[in-house]
Amino acid sequence: MVTDETRVVLTSPLSLEGEGESAVDYRAPNLLQRIFSLLKNVRPGSDLTRFQLSPLFNIPKSHLQCYGESVYCVNNDMLSQCTNGKSSIDRFTSVVAWSISTLRPVIFGVAPYNPILGETHHVSKGNLNVLLEQVSHHPPVSALHATDEKENVELIWCHHPVPKFHGASVETEVHGIRQLKLLNQGESYVMNSPKLLIRFFPVPGVDWVGNVRICCQETGLEAELCYKGSSFLGGRANHRSIKGKIFESSSLKTIYKIDGHWDRTVSIKDIKNGKPRVIYNAIEVISGLKTPKVKNPKGVWPSESAVVWSEVSQGILSKDWEKASEAKKVIEEKERGLVKERESRGEPWFPKHFTLSYSKEGGWDCSPIEKWVPPAPFVVY
Repeated sequence: MVTDETRVVLTSPLSLEGEGESAVDYRAPNLLQRIFSLLKNVRPGSDLTRFQLSPLFNIPKSHLQCYGESVYCVNNDMLSQCTNGKSSIDRFTSVVAWSISTLRPVIFGVAPYNPILGETHHVSKGNLNVLLEQVSHHPPVSALHATDEKENVELIWCHHPVPKFHGASVETEVHGIRQLKLLNQGESYVMNSPKLLIRFFPVPGVDWVGNVRICCQETGLEAELCYKGSSFLGGRANHRSIKGKIFESSSLKTIYKIDGHWDRTVSIKDIKNGKPRVIYNAIEVISGLKTPKVKNPKGVWPSESAVVWSEVSQGILSKDWEKASEAKKVIEEKERGLVKERESRGEPWFPKHFTLSYSKEGGWDCSPIEKWVPPAPFVVY
């Protein structure tokens, strides 16, 4: 979807039924051959954080938009289910289901834009207001703050992706903490992110893999989730599978076993009685997702992702690769110029919406400046 062609470009979110169609729409010709050519001089083990991609390898949206979509692009109000649970174990189970819902299919061979420093993304859905800001460029760190004053829910994320090339694959570790706060209950849930694995041989594909831990100190409950990709030869049995458990932190006593596939259904089985029940259905939650619309054009910031990358996105959508490349070059050169200006004046850069800190023990920490996120100029109906 293109809204106000001269200024704002908004595209449909990644969803289950859209991954194949999106891949056809966005990919350049001979993409796999282009990827091999791009990586032929990259050494295994190399950090790809500073790797510059041509628009040939981009989808028409920023990483900030993808992070935001994983929160506001859902068909079920899963955050309300979290806060409305009658017991601590009910709420914890709903939080596990919500965390699974933040995973989306990723298109092989293409990636979102790396956000520029200070880039923002601000969208509302119902009472949930979501604000993201790129708080660091080298290294890339993205911050997210989302609040729902009616349900008294708050989200704070800090994402620091580190992609590394391993010859036959690229593995991206997503450092940083995700916090979900249910303020009415006085409960805070802390969790990490799975890794993103891009595999070139023998069967090209993209998977979320690795271990995720969800902890709630106030209730003493924890969950361990293990995400698995497809087999080496591309088998479907374990493709996008999840296995894990919910247990008591103090006694390590398992309450529920978790099993399923994040792009299909996920169930829990009660250890006491052996009864299973579905806690997550991907088709119900992340299919048929709606594109944000402009509700208040005058409230759109120049730093908004859909504004910053509009010319590049128009070029990709029309497959005018020369136009897309020139527009991207303009953005990158402008950013380099701003960095040089600040360095010449000895002027540090500070985020507008977050405070940023780093420690060797805890990594990057992004704290929102405002208590509540205001309603956004972009909305999802």
